[in-house]
Amino acid sequence: MTPNLKYKAFFILIVILACIYALVGYPTFPTSVAQLKDNLSQEIKLGLDLQGGTHLILQVQVQEAIAQETDQTVDRLTTQLRAKNITYDEVRRIDDTHIMVRNVDPKQLDAFRDLVTAQYANFWDMSPTAGDQAGYTLTLRQGAIAQIQESTMTQSLETIERRINALGLTEPTIQPHGRKDNEILVQRPGEGDPTRAKAVIQAGGQLELKLVADPATYTSQADFMQKHGGVLPAGTELVPSDPHNHATASGPDTPQAWYLLDRAPIITGRDLRSATENRSTNNPGQYQVNFSLSADAAKRFGPFTEQHLHQQMAIVLEKSVYSAPVINGRIDDSGEISGNFSQDSAHDLALVLRAGALPASIKYLEERTVGPSLGADSIRHGVQASVLSLLVVMIFMLVYYRISGANAVLALVLNLVILLAALAVFGAVLTLPGIAGVILTIGMGVDSNVLVFERIREELRNGKSAASAVQAGFDKAFLTIIDTHVTTVVSAFFLFLFGTGPIRGFAITLTIGLIANVFTAIYVSKTIFQYHLAKMDRQAELSI
Repeated sequence: MTPNLKYKAFFILIVILACIYALVGYPTFPTSVAQLKDNLSQEIKLGLDLQGGTHLILQVQVQEAIAQETDQTVDRLTTQLRAKNITYDEVRRIDDTHIMVRNVDPKQLDAFRDLVTAQYANFWDMSPTAGDQAGYTLTLRQGAIAQIQESTMTQSLETIERRINALGLTEPTIQPHGRKDNEILVQRPGEGDPTRAKAVIQAGGQLELKLVADPATYTSQADFMQKHGGVLPAGTELVPSDPHNHATASGPDTPQAWYLLDRAPIITGRDLRSATENRSTNNPGQYQVNFSLSADAAKRFGPFTEQHLHQQMAIVLEKSVYSAPVINGRIDDSGEISGNFSQDSAHDLALVLRAGALPASIKYLEERTVGPSLGADSIRHGVQASVLSLLVVMIFMLVYYRISGANAVLALVLNLVILLAALAVFGAVLTLPGIAGVILTIGMGVDSNVLVFERIREELRNGKSAASAVQAGFDKAFLTIIDTHVTTVVSAFFLFLFGTGPIRGFAITLTIGLIANVFTAIYVSKTIFQYHLAKMDRQAELSI
């Protein structure tokens, strides 16, 4: 055996050993058959259709984000009108897409129009209000509505993905579903109890710090209205306390309280820099969530707390008041959320806050559970199809190409080993379409070997020696093999780019298999031929 051939054989051996180790040697080297099987099951991650799990379709309530944009515009416009001393009677939201400004001073109409044009022309159209000579109506543009809907869906997808990944679930699928209705598909393979994940997904994480407008609390909305003549002050809202949090109550049997708060928050979840759970310093055995604010938020929060010393500030989460502490001093960039938290609930709350607030609430439209028995059936049928196709191909190659067919069989087996090892190393998920990609890879591998073998036969018929025929056969088939594989990989790339879920699994498996096939069908197969020729001493006929 020549030194060059020895190096090739050694390299192939290293690749085989590395692949076997990637499949069964990690995380601990197996010392028994049971441990070997356990390592293999851990390394090859199965998709929902093979492993079983939960399939969810969520709907993002994008209309809430549109309403929130309108509320924020009302607050900003009110502040700017006061800053410019423009006289008006009322700035009021009519509905989710319309704002009315009543009775603007006619002498200040030019200043009012200039303000609206400069600050809101990109999102809002202004027109006179019917029946009010000095009134104006702002209408949210359709383009702005579409932009809010798109950004809400994008932020919801990113936030849900961060939350699910933080739970440590195995290879979840999170992607848009359908073309309309603002739906998101979430698949969680191997997740037996989806309760905690559903709670983390649906939690809005909408943290808001708001000034308490009235130090008194009320037993209900009706109680407040009765005591204040049925009128809710402008720019305020009634928010209930969290019934499960004793921090806002004097005892566990205290009824739910209602707080009158400023509608506009001074701080929101978007202003958070970090959030962590810690043991409560005041209540042993309980936990609290400490958070820190961004630099921009700290610049707003410091002057705000200094201006409202000895007033209450409500910590609002999920439209419920968790606590309403008194501001005893200036607070710049940190705070805490205390309450009746266990370690798990504090951890999940901190996780939700770190992942970011959902811009709108989530509604569950569909939930299906794929049982492990159905996944086992899929695995069994897929493996049976793969093994059957491999056996048929092996028999054909051995019968038609004799000893050279054994060369092709070895290359195919090594191809499958490399494919599975690559899936394990890159953490890719094997799905039922992925098994179809494995079967297609077997076909492409056979096609590559047939091209090489027929080229070699052609060279032998032209009177070349065995060594020359092998060299010429591989050289002439090389470009054809590369061409077919590159075009197929490009097709798989577009399947991955525009496909979803299982289609991507098919594309990944096919791509890895094709790359492995170039190595086995050309490099490995040629090395085996060269070894066989060396043993024949270049004289005997090549069996092909």
